[in-house]
Amino acid sequence: MADQSIHLLGTYLKDCRARLDPASFGFSSSRRRTPGLRREEVAQRANISPTWYTWLEQGRGGAPSTEVLNRIAQSLLMTEPEREHLFLLAFGHPPEVVYHAPEGVTPRLQRLLDTLEFSPALIKTATWDVLAWNRAAAAVFTDYNLLPTSQRNILKLMFLNPGARARQDDWESMARFIVATFRADAVRAGAASQVSRLVEELCSQSPEFATFWSDNDVRVHGEGTKRLHHETHGVIELEYSGFAVDGRPDLGMIVYNPATPETAERIRALVQSHKG
Repeated sequence: MADQSIHLLGTYLKDCRARLDPASFGFSSSRRRTPGLRREEVAQRANISPTWYTWLEQGRGGAPSTEVLNRIAQSLLMTEPEREHLFLLAFGHPPEVVYHAPEGVTPRLQRLLDTLEFSPALIKTATWDVLAWNRAAAAVFTDYNLLPTSQRNILKLMFLNPGARARQDDWESMARFIVATFRADAVRAGAASQVSRLVEELCSQSPEFATFWSDNDVRVHGEGTKRLHHETHGVIELEYSGFAVDGRPDLGMIVYNPATPETAERIRALVQSHKG
C-alpha cells in the first residue's frame, strides 16, 4: 500500500473504533481517555495481535489479508458501504461480493413504488424473485399476491407460465434477453451458486430455457421497450429503466412508463379496475 493509503486506512479504523460504545460489547466504560473501543479490544474481537493492530492504525503494519480485514470490519460493526470503503483504502478495490438472500424491502422503498400510481414498478432480487411491487405492476403484469412465494420469479413466469408467455409481443427475443441479463445480475451480486437450483429446475421444465442458458450470453438490464398484449385492453407499450438500489447490491428496481398516450389510458383503466 502507498504511504497515503496506509495513513488513510489507519485514520479510518481509528474513527470507526471511536464511535462504538464499549458497554454494548461488555467492556467497562470507566477510565477511558478517549471515546470508543480500545485498540486491544478491537484486536480481541477480531482475534488478531493487539500489537499488529496498533501498528496498522499507526501506518506501520504490513498489508492485511482479506480474511483479517473482514474480521476487523466485523469487529467494528461496519455496514456494507463502510466495509467496501475499508477495502478500497487497503487494496484499491472493493471486497468480493457475498450474496445474502434478502428477506424484504424497507417500508420507505415500498412507499416509493406506491407513489408511481400508473407506472408499473417492482423490486427484484439477484435471482430475479419479485420481492415488492406496486398496484400498477399487479394490474398490468400479474397479481403477485395471488402467487405462491416460490412462483414470484420473473424467469418462472416467462418460461413456465402460459398466460405470461402469451402476453409477450416477441416472446423469444424477450426471453433470450432476460436469461442473458439474469446471468449477469447473479454473478455481479455474488449469487452464482445460489441460482444453480433455479437453473436446474428451469432447464428440466423448459427446453427453450436450457437452450438460451447454454448460449452463455450476458447483457445489461438498462433501458428498453416492452410490448404486451392484454386480453381485454389490447396492446400495452412500455418503456422501462433499471435502477440499482443504493446500499443493496442484491436488489434492483425496474420502472415501466407508458410509451404512448393510448397505453397511459389503458394502464389507468387497469389500475382503477384492479381490486388488489
